[in-house]
Amino acid sequence: MSGRTLFTKIIEGEIPCYKLYENEHVFAFLDINPLSKGHTLLIPKEPAPTIDQLTPDSAAAIGKALPILSRAIKEATGAIAYNIIQNNGKEAGMTVPHVHFHIIPRYPESKHSFTWEPKSMDVSEGRMIADAIQHSLSE
Repeated sequence: MSGRTLFTKIIEGEIPCYKLYENEHVFAFLDINPLSKGHTLLIPKEPAPTIDQLTPDSAAAIGKALPILSRAIKEATGAIAYNIIQNNGKEAGMTVPHVHFHIIPRYPESKHSFTWEPKSMDVSEGRMIADAIQHSLSE
């Protein structure tokens, strides 16, 4: 197996797509199984499986492209809102092991389909988690 993902094949033109945007670092196209009209995928050309494995250049390019695409999608589709969703790893719901962001336009008739079940957190647990993350950031 070559390790090439479905998205690598789309970037290389081996699999056709409805391309919307491309630059040196990123590629965007319509999702072929959209949750709504204009559902778009933004991917880095770098084949990193999760966002923590992206280079700073790819991460910055995604950060720059997301608002550009979001504005264009809203204007072109008449969407009144949108979700941006990104999963990392199979356990998080990722189905293609290549970083990708879903931009999902929402319309007046859209139903909110993403739900959370919030949990409570006590002060000592919060402090312990915050300290551990801050320690990891300082390394």
